[in-house]
Formats: sequence, C-alpha cells, structure tokens
Amino acid sequence: LFRKCLDLDIVIPNLKSEGSNEEYEGATVIEPVRGYYDVPIATLDFASLYPSIMMAHNLCYTTLLNQQTIDRLNLKEDVDYIKTPNNDFFVKEHKRKGILPTILNELLTARKQAKRDLKNETDQFKKQVLNGRQLALKISANSVYGFTGATIGKLPCLAISSSVTSFGREMIEMTKNAVQEKYSIANGHPYDAKVIYGDTDSVMVKFGYDDLEKCMKLGEEAADHVSTIFKNPIKLEFEKCYYPYLLINKKRYAGLYWTNPNKFDKMDTKGIETVRRDNCRLVQNVVTKVLELILEEKDVEGAQDFVKKTIADLLQNKIDLSQLVITKALSRQDYAAKQPHVELAERMRKRDAGSAPTLGDRVAYVIIKTAGDKNYEKSEDPMYVLDHSLPIDTKYYLENQLSNPLTRIFDPILGERKSKELLTGSHTRTVTVAAAKTGGLMKFAKKVEVCKNCKSPLSSKNNKSALCNNCLSKAGELYGEALATMNSLEIKFSKLWTECQSCQGSLHQEVLCSNKDCPIFYMRKKAQKDLANQATELLKWDETSW
Repeated sequence: LFRKCLDLDIVIPNLKSEGSNEEYEGATVIEPVRGYYDVPIATLDFASLYPSIMMAHNLCYTTLLNQQTIDRLNLKEDVDYIKTPNNDFFVKEHKRKGILPTILNELLTARKQAKRDLKNETDQFKKQVLNGRQLALKISANSVYGFTGATIGKLPCLAISSSVTSFGREMIEMTKNAVQEKYSIANGHPYDAKVIYGDTDSVMVKFGYDDLEKCMKLGEEAADHVSTIFKNPIKLEFEKCYYPYLLINKKRYAGLYWTNPNKFDKMDTKGIETVRRDNCRLVQNVVTKVLELILEEKDVEGAQDFVKKTIADLLQNKIDLSQLVITKALSRQDYAAKQPHVELAERMRKRDAGSAPTLGDRVAYVIIKTAGDKNYEKSEDPMYVLDHSLPIDTKYYLENQLSNPLTRIFDPILGERKSKELLTGSHTRTVTVAAAKTGGLMKFAKKVEVCKNCKSPLSSKNNKSALCNNCLSKAGELYGEALATMNSLEIKFSKLWTECQSCQGSLHQEVLCSNKDCPIFYMRKKAQKDLANQATELLKWDETSW
C-alpha cells in the first residue's frame, strides 16, 4: 500500500491506533437443515470471495465518498458511484480506480501463475515451494479485507469492511434463491433442489439425485449459471461433493469428499472431536471409527454396536489407560478457577519437585475415583495411577468425554430418544471398579495369599504356595496357563520396546522417553508392570510341589 501510494503521489495519514468498540455485521450462515444425507451434496464456493468483491465494486480508501462530495461534484448513483447494501458510497472504476483493487488484482494474478507453475512442475521440492507461495499469496489477498476491519490497526476503515460483508451476505442469499429457482420441478427437473447449508463463501446443495456423476455435472452447471448474475471477477466454482453427508450443526459436519466420481479423496470433518488434544484419545478413536462405519461402510447398525461395546468395555475397566489420558498445557499458574492439570502439577511438585511439570509443559492426567466430586480433586498422574492401581472414574469419561460427541453424531441419524439409549441401555449395567491397593480401608486390611484357581485363602503353612490342596490335581494345566500368560506379556513388552527404540532412532540403546502425549509410553509402562507382577506370581510355583 505504501509502495503504490508513493508511485501515485498519495499521502497515507499516520493515524493514532486507539481502537474503538464500533462493530459491524459479519458473514452470513444459512441455517443448516440437520440430518444424515445418503444422496450427494454439491458444494459451490466463491473463489477468493472478499478480494473479488473489493475488485468488482472498486472498494478502496481512495474511492469512498460521502453525501457532501456527491452533491458538490453532482455525481449520479449507479452511473458515477454505487451505494452498497450497507449504505456507503464508492465511486465507480471509470471515475477513479482504487488502490486496494489494484493490489488485489496483482496478488491474485501472481497466485494464478504460481498455481499454473505448480501444475506443470515435476520436482517435489519445487512443488512444495510453489504450493507455499500460492498459499502465502492467498493469505495476503484475504488479509486486505481484515486490514480494513481491524479497529486497532494502522488504517481501519469500517465502511470498506462492512460493505464487503454486506455484499457477501447478499450474494449468498442470491445464490441460494437462484439455485433453488432454476433446479426445481416447476422448471422441468424431477426434484426440487434445496440449499441445506451455507457459510460465508459457500453453499451446499441437495439436488435430489442418487447418481454422483450427475450431481457433479449439475454442480458445475449451477456454478456457471450463478456466476453470470454477479459482476466480474466474482466467480462461483463447483469444488466437491459430499456423499454421504452428516450435517450436525453450524460449522459441524462430516462427509466423504469426492472430486472424482470413481473414488473418494478423503473423509472430511469440521468441528468434530477427531483431533482435539484436550479430549482423551478414546474420544478421537471412537468418533473416527463411528464416522468410518457410518460414512465409508454406511453401516449405522454396526456403528451403534461398536459404541455399545466400547461403553461396556469402559465401564468394565477393560480400556487401556493410554486411551484415557488427557493432556493440557500449563500456560500460567494463576487461573481464575481451579483447573485439574494445575492442581495436579502442584501435587506432583510436593511429591517430587525435580520431576514435576513446569510452566509451558503439557500435563498429562486421568480422572480417578476419590472422595471429592470436583474434577481438580480427581485428576492424577497416569504413572502414579499405574503404580498404585487407583480406580478410574469411568462415569466421568462416559458423561463428560464421550456423551456429547456421540450425541451430536447420532442425534441427526437416530433421533434424540434412540441416541440417548446408546449411553444408558442394558450394556451400561455391568460396572467393574479396580480396587485400590493403598489408602482408605486398605490401611487396616491384612493381605492373605489366595489359591490361583479357586481363590480360597491359603493356610498359614501353605501361604507361599500357588495352589490350595484341593487344586493340586490341576497344577500342570494351571502352570502351563501361567507360562503362556508370561510369554504373551513378554512378546507384548518386546514389541512396545522395539517400537520405542525405532522411534528414538536406535535399536541398541536404552529407551529414554517421557513423552506423556504418546499412548505407547503408557502401554509400555503398563506392560512392564504386568510383566513384573507375573514374574512374581511365577516364583510362587517354585514353592508348590505336585
């Protein structure tokens, strides 16, 4: 902007950046028609919407008019200037070409050239450079609108930014009406097209056809038709189809992404808990698997069975601890409310100041059953939980972690009543709670060895043996099972150890890893503990004679 103004002998005012509370209406979001769609949904996108609006309507600092200037120069509306939907006035291009549209034109032309070069390039490194270049140019072009709307910026001008968003809102509405009007039964089509969702610069259209290829052709045709309504260089493009498509809410959806009718590109999700690190890994795995079953395999029944089995396993304490770890960054000490990870860091500091997390670290924790009912009282270090066999609060994970994401996915498909049954049905009746080895009543308990087979307490004479006198006849079979268990634990630990060695880049050194974001770290530690326990159990067979 400074460079262009220097060429044109225009002075840029040095405004004092004070900021204001003045606000303007942003982009429009068409109310979503929530549901599960097993027909293709075409997505039509405006190419570089905000930059193209500024170029089409010549919106700039240098073209902005007020009523006094219009009266003084005797300018005519729609001939010499335009009135935006936001009631601001801008002079037309034949009177004065704006500086911002010129800059945007150069940026978008350079981006088109970079994309052309990217298409023809064969060298992988150069392809990455060109891709980075076209993305940088895209961000630069889109940031011009943001620059005019930032009230604590160098050159705020809300007349430009609010005019851009008002044109955008008007265009989305016009696009919706144009598509629904053209592709209707009244116009000779077998189905009425319906815009089921629209957000800022795109609309999602249900044409009604089952055939993916037909919907793609109609999408391209609809984009070309709508582009003729608007001024150049505003252009609506057909980008992709979603098939099937799960529309959960505003800015929350999932679907298979098709640009080629023969094979889908990927599963595309937005606003769904598949990547967030403040959810435990179990949520990510369950949500991803459920979406794969619903979208890729179209097996809603299978998805329900999978969810029921996972919830049953969770309540019966069969889920690996590594799946239940939540991690959060310890960004500051003085949070307004007590946070689970902050309180845990403080407790760990009291136990061992040397190994406790410090500011900037990510704190890993699980929620355990305790006398307290606050989450910050129930957070505990996963390693401490493993060492002391503390019971996990499975109810917390079901109600606070799994419940909302699963309800959001299944509500549009099954309805509210049936989706609630997934979380409260007969599969939730069996609950297993691990018994803590320390604390509470365990302080007063006397530990007695029990028979490996019938679990009856062993007599004081026989308390070092593995079996009671009644089960000695089965000793051979039971010893074989104990050895098989030991063998499987050794294999599991060996595989996890090798995985950690290959991760650190050496198969001949001790694993020095404490990455608490990694599930294999906890799996390896648990396998190591289980192996040590099983080795202790095997020693008891040395005292058993049969």
